[in-house]
Amino acid sequence: MTFTKTTEQASNYNHLEKMNISELLMNINKEDKTVPLAVEKSIPEIELLITQIVKKLKEGGRLFYMGAGTSGRLGVVDASECPPTFGVSHDVVIGLIAGGDDAIRKAVEFAEDNIDQGWKDLTAYKISQKDVVIGIAASGTTPYVIGALQKCNEHHIITGCITCNAGSPLADTAQYPIVITVGPEFITGSSRMKAGTAQKLVLNMISTATMIQLGKVKGNKMVDMQLSNHKLVDRGTRMIMEELQIERETAAQLLKKYGSVRNAIQHYGT
Repeated sequence: MTFTKTTEQASNYNHLEKMNISELLMNINKEDKTVPLAVEKSIPEIELLITQIVKKLKEGGRLFYMGAGTSGRLGVVDASECPPTFGVSHDVVIGLIAGGDDAIRKAVEFAEDNIDQGWKDLTAYKISQKDVVIGIAASGTTPYVIGALQKCNEHHIITGCITCNAGSPLADTAQYPIVITVGPEFITGSSRMKAGTAQKLVLNMISTATMIQLGKVKGNKMVDMQLSNHKLVDRGTRMIMEELQIERETAAQLLKKYGSVRNAIQHYGT
């Protein structure tokens, strides 16, 4: 069955090389403005997937992102930011990219075309029915991702996807598909642009809403963030000052003693 790859359709603009810098920037920005509106249309589907993720993580499961190229890198980035932001273990949200970690910096030729490797990568993590796997592919045709989700379905593992082409093989494979139709790219076929932005926005929604539901945020504060640099220590100190209405020196001492904003607030006065 054939389908139309809107991400591969000709750009709405031509003769880009004749545009001056101002024209290029204004037109790129004009296209970018359409992306959040496209994401908005898929909020119900995003909610359905997040509901499943929260349920599984509360039961001790994990969330896996899988992709190739730009899509894979975006998944790795989102996964890698969960521990410092929300204080979860590095094995709670895991990003896998076709070609392995080397592909994060440099393209690994034909890695995405191996339909069996994605499942092999998952089995190395002892994937189980407690977990959720989200395939990320703008085109919706990446064999590495599709093959992995097909195997997950066979093993009764919850699958979702983020793609930018309706009716794609990936959307048809995932149990909880999220399809963000952003249309043609500013440079024809350059899906690192609008499609990549759409994927990043959805990943932000998934990880942030999930972690809030898991109790990793209090009020609007990242109370479980890792204190891995001076900026974050300062932020943590200010959070404690605001929450407890105390002086900076006292807040800093509490943070140093208890090691996290949450613990400092909970143990204050005990």
